[in-house]
Order: sequence, then C-alpha cells, then structure tokens
Amino acid sequence: MENKIKEALEYFNKKDYNKALNLFNEVLKDDKNNPNIISNIGLCYANLNDDDKAQEFYLKALNIDNKMVQTIINLSDSYVKTNKILEAIDLLQTAVYNLPEVSVLKHYLSRVYSIDKRYEEASFVLNEILDENPKDIDANWDLGVISFEQGDYQSAISFFENVIAQKDDNPAIFYKTALAYEANDEIDKAISYLLRAIVLNENFEIAYKKLGIFFMAKGDKRSAIDYFEDYLNFDLSDDEKKQVEVLIKKMK
Repeated sequence: MENKIKEALEYFNKKDYNKALNLFNEVLKDDKNNPNIISNIGLCYANLNDDDKAQEFYLKALNIDNKMVQTIINLSDSYVKTNKILEAIDLLQTAVYNLPEVSVLKHYLSRVYSIDKRYEEASFVLNEILDENPKDIDANWDLGVISFEQGDYQSAISFFENVIAQKDDNPAIFYKTALAYEANDEIDKAISYLLRAIVLNENFEIAYKKLGIFFMAKGDKRSAIDYFEDYLNFDLSDDEKKQVEVLIKKMK
C-alpha cells in the first residue's frame, strides 16, 4: 500500500492526475476510511476540473476528520470557483469555530467575505487576527485593500505602510500604496512609491505609465515625456502605443 501511495504521489507531482487517481482509488479499496487518501482523490478531480467530484470527496474526507486544514481550504477554494459562496462561508465559519487557533482559516474566511462584498464581517475577522498579531502581513494587506475599496484611503495607506515596514521587496505593494496616496490627493508621495517600485523591478511597466501621468498632472512635461518614452519600450498593444505617442506629441 505504501508503494502505491508513493507512486500515486509521484504521478500527481508529474501532473499525471488520471494515473494518480487510479492508484489512489486502488489504495482506497483496502483502506476505505482513510481521510488523506479520500482528500487526495478530491485533489486529483480538482486538477482534472471535475469540481463536483472534487467537492464530493473533500466532504467525505472532512466527515471523517473535520480538522484537516488543507482539505477545508481546498474545498472552500472549489466552492468559490463554482460560485458557491454561501457554502464556502458556512464551511469556513464552522472551521474557524472548531479550530480557532488556525489563523489561516480566518484569512480565508475574510477573503470569501470580501468576495461577497461583506466588508464589515471581513474587517471584523481581520481585526481579530491583528489583536493576536498586530504585525500579521496578510491581515494588514487585506484590511488595506478593504479600506481602499470603501474609499477610506488614509486607513488603506496606514495598513499598506504596516506591510511595507516588514516586507519592502515587493514592487506590487509599493504600487498599490502609490494608488492609495493618489486617491488621497498626495501625488508627491504616490510618485515616490512608484519610483521605489521601479527600483525593485525596472520592468514594472505600469509604474512608468503612472509616473508619466502624475508628472503630466504636475506640469513637469520633461519628466512625463521621459517616463512615457520608457513605457513605450515595453510590449504594448498598438492602441495603447498610439495613445501614449499622442500624449507625448502634445507635450512636445
């Protein structure tokens, strides 16, 4: 049996999900109540895009052991993928109640709440996480995104800055923070964060376009042209290229 499981996992890692599925099913005949094997069968079906079967087997596994965190996450992902948002929320609410010490489940619950635009509930869960760990990067990020969506840009900036204080090597974080500063009418701050994004990744193309727009708004035509011309060096659509070229021509 152990050899079959090992072989099944090898096929799974090679993305040969049908062969992995066949072997897991063979193991299941001799070990019918093994929640790990049942969950792995669900995962095979998920990778074969058979969501109904995947959900069926995830549920079977959880009926045997309702504390399988990864299986809970996999099932919630499958529910979200198939637009069963209420099922995902119900699953995760139950899991958080049963496993209150597992913060990742709270993160998933908050994100499903956000997908359903239930921002108040999402924020409540995320603030619970921050009460336990104020430096939690994911919770700060998610609260920043929620604040941004709700138009509370000052709070969004505060949460994003908390993330940057711990993780200052991701250009996307600086870009999102720049957008929050822009929305809060702090263009100079937005520019500084876009420049930091480019320092981290000189191929972060959207930052060049934004910088061109910001400098144009400030009346700094020379800088705007420079960043728009840098932006044109990327692989842009013909329509996008033409629009930028028109802007440059007008400024010249």
